[in-house]
Amino acid sequence: MNHVLIVDDEAEIRESLESILREEGYVVTTAATAGEALTLLRDAAYDVVLLDIWLPDRDGLDALSEIRTFDSANVPEVVIISGHGTIEAAVRATKLGAYDFLEKPLSLDRTLIVLKNAMNARRMREDNQEFARQLSVKGKVTGQSVPMKALRQQIKLMAPTNGRVLIFGESGTGKELIGRAMHAESLRKDRVFVELNCAAIPEDYIESELFGYRHGAVPAGAGSSGPIEKKGTFERADGGTLFLDEVGDMSLKTQAKVLRALDEQRFYPVGASHPVHVDVRVIAATNKDLEEEIARGNFREDLFYRLNVIPFFVPPLRDRKEDIPLLVKEFLHEFGQQYGRPHVEMTEDALAALRQYHWPGNVRELRNLVERVLILNPKTQRIERKHLPMLVFREPARDGNNKPARAEEFTSLLQAREAYERDYILKKLDECHGNVSRAAESLGLERSHLYRKMKALGVSVKE
Repeated sequence: MNHVLIVDDEAEIRESLESILREEGYVVTTAATAGEALTLLRDAAYDVVLLDIWLPDRDGLDALSEIRTFDSANVPEVVIISGHGTIEAAVRATKLGAYDFLEKPLSLDRTLIVLKNAMNARRMREDNQEFARQLSVKGKVTGQSVPMKALRQQIKLMAPTNGRVLIFGESGTGKELIGRAMHAESLRKDRVFVELNCAAIPEDYIESELFGYRHGAVPAGAGSSGPIEKKGTFERADGGTLFLDEVGDMSLKTQAKVLRALDEQRFYPVGASHPVHVDVRVIAATNKDLEEEIARGNFREDLFYRLNVIPFFVPPLRDRKEDIPLLVKEFLHEFGQQYGRPHVEMTEDALAALRQYHWPGNVRELRNLVERVLILNPKTQRIERKHLPMLVFREPARDGNNKPARAEEFTSLLQAREAYERDYILKKLDECHGNVSRAAESLGLERSHLYRKMKALGVSVKE
């Protein structure tokens, strides 16, 4: 984004710096006081602040102290400038977190060098923060079934290349996990992994999510509740991997722009007059039959061939039920640590019941079920068959009155109703092959309403 905020009470210096930096390709905003600068910093994202020490309303170093208290994701690099530079002031500025210290009259060459280095430092800090965040969710492909062994072998073979990947699989099979595993074993593993769920973002906003927007692209007043500039996922993924989930849900208009970005490795953010060049490996995923969507005119054939360089297929859980014990063990450990119960285990009888279920929601449904069982049975160290929800037993046995077996396991009408609603939503999602839009239409709901309902019932919409 290269957005610079100049804070100086001398109009001549502000105007001169602004003119020079704009010619160098920077986006520039100016402020005459510390108060004005702090307001701008709360409302928008800046990469570097050139901050004068002597300001009419407040000492610049005090303003620097306040800037350093902002959320770490929004803290810019700060370069102090002063016409009365002293060693004491420089030392204090450094201790407060300033990137560098410039004395007036400013040397143009030194100012540009320091600014460029500060921009690079800001970018590196962002990448390190994102990379550290991702260490805890590094892709791990669990399973000893034949399909999963073959999938791991395919990942190991294809991950070190820069070829684009298209992952096919039903909703909930773990397509994002495969994408993360590909990134973790790729040559880009030390850079960021950025994800975007194309189905969860309204069409009016997906372009700005993908490509970002620049100053002036947002209507006046809109910046009061968020940044007036934003990096899109393509720009944030520069040097790393971009995971486009449910790519089949993008509109044809958006598909055309993604196609161009893939071909040229550059794009124009909304409201920008200059292109942004990136180096991004794209991994896409879909639960749709894209060749069928092409035949229907819903997906561009040329984009399909750009994305489908290396195809992957993630098998549904019903085709690898021998992996259920390993997955349950992993989820019990994960949620056991989270809820302070590290030694919970599941009996063979309960695991046998899970293996009989057909899992329309796949691994995601199993993960949600394990968490639900732990929450509803806070004092249980051994999860038995009786602790499993009615959902698992919905298809087999019925009693003499033709009522579903094990209805006694519900402890309240609310629990029974939620189980039925969740069961019915999962059934519709299964019928619609995981497509939330079609499931919402089948249920007679708005898509946003269905997303809220799924979230409330523990049916996650994230791969």
